[in-house]
Amino acid sequence: MAINNAKKIFDKVSAQAVLTEQSDLRQYLTGISTSFGYVLSDKAGTTFYTDPRYLEAAASALKGSDINVKLFQGPLENILKPYSEVAIPVSRTLFPDYMKLADLKLKIVDSTPAFTEAMAVKEEDELELIKKACEIADTAYIALLGRIKEGMSENEVAAELEYLMRKNGASGTSFETIVAFGENSSVPHHETGNRKLKFGDIVLIDFGCIYGGYCSDCTRTFLFGDDKTHSEFKQIYGHVLKAHMLAKERIHEGVTGREADGFAREYLREHNLDKYFTHSLGHGIGINVHEYPNLSPKSEAVLKNNMVFSDEPGVYFEGQFGIRIEDTVALKNGNVISLTDSDKKLTVI
Repeated sequence: MAINNAKKIFDKVSAQAVLTEQSDLRQYLTGISTSFGYVLSDKAGTTFYTDPRYLEAAASALKGSDINVKLFQGPLENILKPYSEVAIPVSRTLFPDYMKLADLKLKIVDSTPAFTEAMAVKEEDELELIKKACEIADTAYIALLGRIKEGMSENEVAAELEYLMRKNGASGTSFETIVAFGENSSVPHHETGNRKLKFGDIVLIDFGCIYGGYCSDCTRTFLFGDDKTHSEFKQIYGHVLKAHMLAKERIHEGVTGREADGFAREYLREHNLDKYFTHSLGHGIGINVHEYPNLSPKSEAVLKNNMVFSDEPGVYFEGQFGIRIEDTVALKNGNVISLTDSDKKLTVI
């Protein structure tokens, strides 16, 4: 992956050199995660410049690859002297850093489109890492259900789930775990807090983990005990699940993000629920938990084989409850397959 990705970007950009500083893009090029460094690619190959904190580990990780590892001794202009043209991800570059390059009289080319296109379509080894991250998330979630007790706080449940994901091999979480009890579930991105779990509560958990540098993303909504007051919730849950499954069945290679979103949104509209679906159907997933493509009402992104994205319709009733059902999915052989696959039927624990 390290060799192919660095060369892939250089070939797409067609500049004298490609300079990459952003941590996620560096990781995409090298396969390793660091908080500092520059990746420089030209027709002769690729070099990763880093500081003493990462030098030994980077040299070991990249041994046998086509990426050289060198100590960065600065200033940056020293490694750019051979070039009159350099590509950088312009939209991801701070203005002072951009001006430093401009002051060197370098012609600046934008590498952002090359990264966006390349990172959206995964190689098989990338798909395997995402699949493993999804398997870990599924395993941890199933184990969590047997550990949830009345009186636990949202924070305690989140901590337990994060522990279980790490115990099963994750290096960390893809994002801040969302645990929402009862009325808190009506906030799509609720900030997990100290609300205590009560019998009969609706529970919404949005979670994901990182494995080998790649993310998973999953949401499940369920009941903690059935106090027989949730007939409306149960009916609406069935509609959200149907919207989720319809999107999964109808999305295929060649449809746009707008069309994909519409498969779920139109079904919810038929049941007067579309106005409560306040976000898009999904987003790309890879090294970052939010990547290209977007599956939204305005997205003209064309979905392709080996893209990975979320399928997450949701409806939210202010001050009452919310329901979201989300899987990480991939397009393979023209159709959608689920990578997270724990049970989506309404669970009562």
